[in-house]
Amino acid sequence: MNLPNKITLSRILLIPVFAVIFFLDVIPYNYFISAVIFVVAACTDFIDGHIARSRNLVTNLGKFLDPIADKVLVSTAFILLLVRQGTLTVLWNADWVLIYAGVCVAVILARELIVSGFRMVAASTGLVLAADKVGKVKTTFQDISIAMLLAGADFFGIVQASRVLNGIGIVALGIAAVLTIWSGAGYIVKNRAVFKETRQ
Repeated sequence: MNLPNKITLSRILLIPVFAVIFFLDVIPYNYFISAVIFVVAACTDFIDGHIARSRNLVTNLGKFLDPIADKVLVSTAFILLLVRQGTLTVLWNADWVLIYAGVCVAVILARELIVSGFRMVAASTGLVLAADKVGKVKTTFQDISIAMLLAGADFFGIVQASRVLNGIGIVALGIAAVLTIWSGAGYIVKNRAVFKETRQ
């Protein structure tokens, strides 16, 4: 197993650690610690990809593990935030925040499932589809949203700082959802020839 794949594997192994810390309320500032773990895990996505491309270490195992690691990390984080609703209502303690967050997360997860299925169809026809730029920006806003919401849920007891971080996270979540729809639709339209290939 080469270095990029080891880094990707470390991201996968950090996911259960992240989840456990998130729920361990006996640990002071557990949400903030889980935010740090999430950021470290998210950063490995850029690191392993850069190393793999720059050193020509791209492998089939890496192509398999990398997208799975990304999707499981982000999906886990969003689900945990929805489970602990208090992490979302630091700034605005209202029902609309939970509805808003739930819809945004549903859109994001639905897009990932649809695009993953689309890529499977493309792969069956021998086509390899690269990620688009909007998708990468979308991922960045997802990561910012999760990190801010986690940190804002428990920022060393500083209420005002927590509210600011929470507000940034909520706004970033909405932007991520919009970019998710945009990138998903654009991705399928741009590669619509995949469906033509399946009929031949």
